[in-house]
Amino acid sequence: MSGAGAAGAADTDVLVVVGTDKHPFNRLMDWIEGWYAGRAEPPTVVVQHGSSRVPDVPGATAFLGHAELGGAMAGARIVVSHGGPATIAEARAAGRLPIVVARDPEYGEHVDEHQMRYTARLATAGEIRLCRSAEEFHRALDEGLAAPAAFQIDQAAEQDRFAAREQAAARVGRIVEELVRTADRRRGVR
Repeated sequence: MSGAGAAGAADTDVLVVVGTDKHPFNRLMDWIEGWYAGRAEPPTVVVQHGSSRVPDVPGATAFLGHAELGGAMAGARIVVSHGGPATIAEARAAGRLPIVVARDPEYGEHVDEHQMRYTARLATAGEIRLCRSAEEFHRALDEGLAAPAAFQIDQAAEQDRFAAREQAAARVGRIVEELVRTADRRRGVR
């Protein structure tokens, strides 16, 4: 892969995204540094570190704009994400099975355990590759570099699935609105 910095995040080997949460995610920065330092042939890495400390890897940037992030996800062989639902959904929409490390409030990475619960469900469904330790994380990255196709998903099928979910949500919304209108009519509310 070509050497890519933050400005040219597409076509990277590994893209790490921690989102915009104000809590630092230094544990993930430690893990990516440890993995990167142990590589005989350094891969191209872009790390969007947010409010975390700047990791000692090339391609570290505080934030990526939405369009830049989308391009970076589409161009990355491997996408690593925190446990944020929107970031995971965007990685999947870009055709990537994300490697996910959930933020843990025990380390001051978030206010509660919602990412841990959410990602456990997604991992059970096979929608992400969840890593709970540095060893699991390093192994997943090595597997992804050796066989990137294992971390890619059918982008068109994922977009169809997302569209079906949006349609279902819209149907539920219409049903709820009709129930409210019916209840209001019964109570004489206009």
